Amino acid sequence: MEHSLSSIQTAGRPWKTTALVASGVAALELVVIVIAGVTLLGKPVQQAARKHVLAPVTAKPTPKPSSPGKPAIARKETLVLILNGNGRTGAAAGAADRVRGLGYMVGGVGNANRTDYARDVIMYRPRFRGEALRLARDLKVRIVGPLDGLSRRDMLGAHVAFVVGT
Repeated sequence: MEHSLSSIQTAGRPWKTTALVASGVAALELVVIVIAGVTLLGKPVQQAARKHVLAPVTAKPTPKPSSPGKPAIARKETLVLILNGNGRTGAAAGAADRVRGLGYMVGGVGNANRTDYARDVIMYRPRFRGEALRLARDLKVRIVGPLDGLSRRDMLGAHVAFVVGT
């Protein structure tokens, strides 16, 4: 009585080749199944993903001032980031004390990216121009403008930034 295994080996095909061919056929079947699955399920998954990505993000609304120059939030609610732009040790800490003394909240104290600011500068996030103008008036700072060189992430949640110059 002969076994089928011995007939395969005697036919000139070793078992390794047979296993390799069987693995190749199985891999090809897997590829066909994956392509069919993507084709059949791709559209519903794509629609669900698009619906999720395009869904509106609910965030805490920021107050909108009634006019561009009027502050929408009180001094005690206005968060100010103080940055040392002149390189002198303690300049930002001293400015933070002044800002707190005026009734503002200090959101952070640190160093600016540059240390060559010739004058004090106040920068503001969108919709907080009124708060920046009020702070500038309180501190007697002449230069006020939108964020320049700072990202919203750099602001650490603050509404306005006060860069201390020389």
